[in-house]
Amino acid sequence: MLTKRIIPCLDIKNGRTVKGVNFVNLIDAGDPIILAKQYAELGADELVFLDISATLEGRKTMLDMVLKVAEQVNIPFTVGGGISSVADVDLLLKSGADKVSINSSAIKRPELVNELAEKFGNQCVVVAIDAKQIEGEWRVHLAGGTIPTELNLFEWAKEVERRGAGEILFTSMNNDGTKAGFANEALVKLSTELNIPIIASGGAGTVQHFVDTFKIGKSDAALAASVFHFGEIKILELKQALKTHLIPVRL
Repeated sequence: MLTKRIIPCLDIKNGRTVKGVNFVNLIDAGDPIILAKQYAELGADELVFLDISATLEGRKTMLDMVLKVAEQVNIPFTVGGGISSVADVDLLLKSGADKVSINSSAIKRPELVNELAEKFGNQCVVVAIDAKQIEGEWRVHLAGGTIPTELNLFEWAKEVERRGAGEILFTSMNNDGTKAGFANEALVKLSTELNIPIIASGGAGTVQHFVDTFKIGKSDAALAASVFHFGEIKILELKQALKTHLIPVRL
């Protein structure tokens, strides 16, 4: 049985790790390079590094920071933010990233998913989807959750899977930063309808929330930020708790 993955997320703005609630009211959460090193040592299965303002500011991901983080970690490392071409991904992989996460650029030009999968392999391509439930329908948003689209979460997820995405990173904008639990109803639908791994994001607040997203949401991995950054949940203790619930994890 495949083990479930625990993934700390480093949202980067102006060279610092930040965290907000529902994608706004960002506060400082520390130095991303120090945090990355700590997480690798403390049992994280992977890391996700998101340069959250790159798309809005019309620039590329900070390569120097990617290089420095890559030097500190020995676990798979996914980078996203401002990626819009095969050349961008080539640079990031050469700088130490193992996978890339694309979001707004895939919505604007879906063929990019095909191009990246063909060039670098499906396992390298994570499509991040930020979606908000509005009047009962999950609507995909772009540009760091600031611009709503007409895309439906489930239809868009199926399309990027067909195009070659190796994983889906689904963030519920309704749940983000609330610490009220993951959007398990949407997650189980994604996990049931798709054949690629689904990473749950948005809403982690307690150990039970992780148990629930693996058991109820059928998620393959759970991503969180503030509960790890501020020491509210320790990764090793979380994994030991998951094991007592018979959820397979790497210890």
